[in-house]
Amino acid sequence: MLSERKTEYPEGVLMQFEDIHSDARAGRYTAEFFEELKQSAARLINDGRASERGYFTPSEDEEVRHLLVSYWQSRNALIEVVTSYKDYARLPDALVQSGFLVSFAGALVLIDAARFLREGVHKRSVVREKLNEPEPSFGIPKGVYDRIQRSLTNPVHVWHLYHAARFFEEHEDELKAVARDHDLEAVLVIVLRLRQRLQISVKKYSVTRLRTRVRQMATIVRKDLFNRAMYGLQKTVSRLLSDKYLLPGHEPQIPEKIQMDFEPLLKPGDVLVNRKEHALTNYFLPGFWPHALLYIGNSHQLTEMGITEQADVKSRWQQVVSSSDSGRGCVIESLKDGVRIRSMNSPFRSDSLLILRPQISKRLIADAIGRVFSHDGKPYDFDFDFSRSDRLVCTEVIYRAYEGVGGMAFQLTSRAGRLNLSAEDIIRMSLKNDWFDPIAVYCPGQSSEIVVGEPVRDAIEGTL
Repeated sequence: MLSERKTEYPEGVLMQFEDIHSDARAGRYTAEFFEELKQSAARLINDGRASERGYFTPSEDEEVRHLLVSYWQSRNALIEVVTSYKDYARLPDALVQSGFLVSFAGALVLIDAARFLREGVHKRSVVREKLNEPEPSFGIPKGVYDRIQRSLTNPVHVWHLYHAARFFEEHEDELKAVARDHDLEAVLVIVLRLRQRLQISVKKYSVTRLRTRVRQMATIVRKDLFNRAMYGLQKTVSRLLSDKYLLPGHEPQIPEKIQMDFEPLLKPGDVLVNRKEHALTNYFLPGFWPHALLYIGNSHQLTEMGITEQADVKSRWQQVVSSSDSGRGCVIESLKDGVRIRSMNSPFRSDSLLILRPQISKRLIADAIGRVFSHDGKPYDFDFDFSRSDRLVCTEVIYRAYEGVGGMAFQLTSRAGRLNLSAEDIIRMSLKNDWFDPIAVYCPGQSSEIVVGEPVRDAIEGTL
């Protein structure tokens, strides 16, 4: 398990250290989920009835599409982990090897999953064609299976990964020590378990076929092995991205003035919904507004609510204090690294943001906030299954906080075989005065300032 110990680093380095731990948690959760997904897929693949009859029944079709969505979303989260180290040269020297371990583990999980699909599906045309179908409600384009498999057979990609594998082998003892020192044991376990899945053998590929590419690569990166390893990981994984998400250099961030205008408007219990433009990946529920989180206020506001002695709140109080040390308040949010108490830096790291307020009393809001603390620390739910509470998708934090409180009720919608709730479902509730009120919205496409009052409804409707 990854511990919460913080190594003594300067402030900027400490932030990057925490980012690496966040990515390591995401990698571990996703690797565990992939193992579950592989078991479900194996049962479906090994049932040859669809191949025999040449088509899927409606129930089989729903199951395949659900597996596709789960695979796509968890795969995208891993791609985001690996590509977050694209500027690895900016990492402090103390963290470069940790960054390599996290990137290498993420790439190995992606490769293992892709090879699993190829081994089970490639000769079954009916299943393969089904996995190539688009799923518009989750933003999945046509031909996903073929695109992923082409990356496996591309000899240039194999050559890129060869350098990463070689770097790990040559520095294995040193990397194991780094994993112990930085509490990245779970990431190391992934690497040790899956590195053989690369199936890299230089003899297996024509040296002549690769020679030109190797010369090109030598002019792009420095000749030391670490840079070739990191470059190769980035090059291989970035090829799996959908071009529509890319805008080099874009870093989502609400302008500081807008942040200052937002803060006085916030009250504990508010639902925040945000959007990041040009995101590398979108593993949340789709739509213009894909992501939701719960604002719980600062330590002073939580004390006023009278919930600080509740067991789930008390055991996490230090997280609240550290996340709201500037008095800005904090949120409970489910991202790829799981459900966490986070500072306002998280929702403000976006391009558009809106506030929805529940139409219930302060006492009931305090009850809802008190009970949502019990979900802190749970993994992200790439399966989008609202019937289980051991892992949560972003909107499920809102659902499990408010469902049934003061009579509040949410209408779940079936998507790819699972009943769930999207962020835009909650927004539409507010536009119908159904348990939530729209309070404010900042969307550069609508206005350069925060919109409040009556115009907020028109501004939000203009985005849907």
